[in-house]
Amino acid sequence: MKLLWKQVPLLFILACAPLVLQAQEPVVTIRVDAGITEGPMRPIWSYFGYDEPNYTYMTHGRELISELAALNLSTVYIRTHSLLSSGDGTPALKWGSTNAYTEDASGKPVYDWTIVDKIFDTYLHAGVKPFVEIGFMPEALSSHPQPYQHTWPKGPIDTGWSYPPKDHAKWRELIRQWVLHSVERYGKEEVASWYWEVWNEPDIFYWHGTPEEYDKLYDYSVDAVKSVLPTARVGGPASAGAADYLRQFLEHCARGTNYATRKTGAPLDFISYHAKGAPEVSDGHVRMGLAANLRNVAKGLAIVSAFPQFSKLPILLSESDPEGCAACSARMYPQNAYRNGTRYPAYTAAALKGILALADQYKSNIEGMLTWAFEFEGQPYFDGLRTLATNGIDKPVLNLFRMENMLRGERLHVESNGAADTAAILASGVRQTPDVDAIAAGSEHSAAILVWNYHDEDVSAPDAPIHLLVLKVPKSIPRALLHHYRIDREHSNAYTVWKEMGSPQTPSTEQYARLKTAGQLQLLEPPRWIRNENGRMEVDLTLPRQGVSLLELTW
Repeated sequence: MKLLWKQVPLLFILACAPLVLQAQEPVVTIRVDAGITEGPMRPIWSYFGYDEPNYTYMTHGRELISELAALNLSTVYIRTHSLLSSGDGTPALKWGSTNAYTEDASGKPVYDWTIVDKIFDTYLHAGVKPFVEIGFMPEALSSHPQPYQHTWPKGPIDTGWSYPPKDHAKWRELIRQWVLHSVERYGKEEVASWYWEVWNEPDIFYWHGTPEEYDKLYDYSVDAVKSVLPTARVGGPASAGAADYLRQFLEHCARGTNYATRKTGAPLDFISYHAKGAPEVSDGHVRMGLAANLRNVAKGLAIVSAFPQFSKLPILLSESDPEGCAACSARMYPQNAYRNGTRYPAYTAAALKGILALADQYKSNIEGMLTWAFEFEGQPYFDGLRTLATNGIDKPVLNLFRMENMLRGERLHVESNGAADTAAILASGVRQTPDVDAIAAGSEHSAAILVWNYHDEDVSAPDAPIHLLVLKVPKSIPRALLHHYRIDREHSNAYTVWKEMGSPQTPSTEQYARLKTAGQLQLLEPPRWIRNENGRMEVDLTLPRQGVSLLELTW
């Protein structure tokens, strides 16, 4: 008997409607060509930083640093502000201190490396290295010392620590003594493996001086470092943007008169600047600003490429983030509501691909994209701060870095018919169709593919059906073991578990243990074997909006 549509109950039709819509989503085909390599997969993601240096050696700080050390087979570098700021080491939001430099009653310098050593010892004991930010100005050296310690968010942040030195000779000697002490404590080879970056964002409120005064600070700082350890890596300017300030700095290093030596130019071993996105609240939801982030990257690469003598130097985005204020909670700044869930890792994965594409375009030597996020001791759970963990509970974004750690060996050629073009992202972001794309790496016995489904708009959307093809696998391999890791609402996501618990601010011992487990990287399914069909392996999957998968094939 023929079934007529009018005989089917309306409620049944409505119930099936979402399934029909889901089935109509176009399949995204991602092709990974294991026969085409694009150079080594350099772990440019293995750089992290934060404002508050004294959190380093606190309970959850030590724990998180150990976790970061375990992320990579390569070296992890950590950068922090205020390594030379005056104070007793008591942390606050956007504040820290070491009291490394004071003066006695006669004006004679007094050096005390106790807190600096505590910070660097914590790094090195865990197996990470310092990305040394030379700053900020000690109270006794500041040309405008009072008021010195800020009380942010009550009042301005740019107090006495942000001014040039009143005596550049004393500043030079402070830096010389710091490097000398570091070499004596850790050895020349170890210290030569660090980065020494002069100051932070001198083009905004972090520096109450002219560009020329920053160049002078740079010259005296670098001269001090190199006088002790000529093989040390020094660089800058760590500018907040990548326009005129970066250009004038490179011009000074290339052809300017060195303030410290009176010679032409200044030593430069790496170039650093910052790139930030611009999220906003639009029509009642968060809209991310990936375009702004990548435009900042592109502007800097274009400027560096205009200086042939510097065009091959390592470039470090010594802060690269969705926006600029890690300590600004989503409670007060609703545009930052992306931080606890899956939007943060999906954004970061898409940004990584965009940065690599821009580096290829400009033939630039991108060495690092530093995530300015760590943890805040004593703050509420999941308060919407830009962190990797909250009270010892890992956030989903930390699992992205665990996934990226599996991208080892040679970078493999990837094509996706669901990818957003880099030029289109630069022009208008990911505002129409989503960016469903991948990065892949392979070695003799493995291939790993990082796949994401990213969109700037935080709105619900159907899952993306994906057909993954891995081509030109050695035909002698009959099969490969697939481990499929996932970040989504139900996997590698302590935030959703915490909300399901009722958002406790004093979780029980049992709840805390469950959150710790939920914060780790999780498999989507049990490991299974994939057949090699004449050099071709295929995997079908669906990926939720703002979800990320890592598919690891081993043989």
